[in-house]
Amino acid sequence: MKMKMVLSILAPAALAGLTACSSNREVTAGPPETVRDVQVITLQEQTVPDAFDAVGTVHASRTAPLAAQVMGVITAVNVREGDAVKQGQVLATIDDVQPRAAVEQSQAALSASDHELAAAESELALAQSTFNRMQTLYDKKSLSPQEYDEARTRLQSAAARRDTARAGRAQAAAALDQARTHLDYSRVRSPFNGVVTDRRVDPGSLASPGMPLLTVEAGGQFRLEATVDERDLKYVRAGQTVPVELDAFDAQPFNGKVAQIVPAADPASRSFTVKIDLPANKSLRSGVFGRAAFARGARQAVLIPQSAVTERGQLQTVYVLGESNIAMLRYVTLGAVQQDRREVLSGLNAGETVVASAGGRDLAGKRIEVR
Repeated sequence: MKMKMVLSILAPAALAGLTACSSNREVTAGPPETVRDVQVITLQEQTVPDAFDAVGTVHASRTAPLAAQVMGVITAVNVREGDAVKQGQVLATIDDVQPRAAVEQSQAALSASDHELAAAESELALAQSTFNRMQTLYDKKSLSPQEYDEARTRLQSAAARRDTARAGRAQAAAALDQARTHLDYSRVRSPFNGVVTDRRVDPGSLASPGMPLLTVEAGGQFRLEATVDERDLKYVRAGQTVPVELDAFDAQPFNGKVAQIVPAADPASRSFTVKIDLPANKSLRSGVFGRAAFARGARQAVLIPQSAVTERGQLQTVYVLGESNIAMLRYVTLGAVQQDRREVLSGLNAGETVVASAGGRDLAGKRIEVR
């Protein structure tokens, strides 16, 4: 019992002694390191061009999806994707046994109509000659009225037969044209010079009217079909020249020309499609992603040199001078490049002073001696 009382008395005394010892020590931080000959800049608002990007996809100016017009088994497909084709070239054929038979039948009918017309015309010529002689005799009072009327009736009948034969021949000729057209439908031809970009069938497939078979694009002429928000449509006009950048090309932007503004907006996105013609280039291909830059005018923005930005992975940082010129690391969000400068979207304000170039040094917490 006495032992416990002694310990309870000694413990507070020991704690008081430790507290007294710690209070006699003063922790003092050393002065911050000074970095000399550092160039700094004070940010100011500047007038910059205001523009927006319209993104889209490159398409051929002329594209023709080719579909079957008759039902039948595909007997041959003569091309593959990437093949160059000429206008009128047969790209695929469909079984033509029935349409060819129809053509031969129509040709026979037309030949029969030709013979019928020839016979009718000969009969008409004879009736006309006979009537002319009867007319002379009738005028001389050497022919009875009945014989004259009979000759005239034979002439009229021959003329009617001739007209009927002509109508029959015209009908037979029309039927032959229709049969030949139907036969030609079994040949899928290229509508213009271009390149095959899609093949969907092989020999042996059953084609039906409207069934897509091939797609042909005109080579050399392409356009960017970009979408523009309804709020920015007022900055777009037909015939306008705009720079177009394609991700597949690292060279200078193309000079595109606005060819068409589709008048109806997409009800889902409230955007309009703008078609921009691109200059001829053999390397262009359909499906390439691109963006066109349209100018809105000018606006005020804060710009910072690219050299002042330090990349930390996907993050961008800048050293900002605070009180007593102490450098502080600050994360920023940057926008488009304006020559060798970047637009500040957030993280910095006009009037703040930043280090123009850290040169790979860690300046956080250090006093900057301005050059």
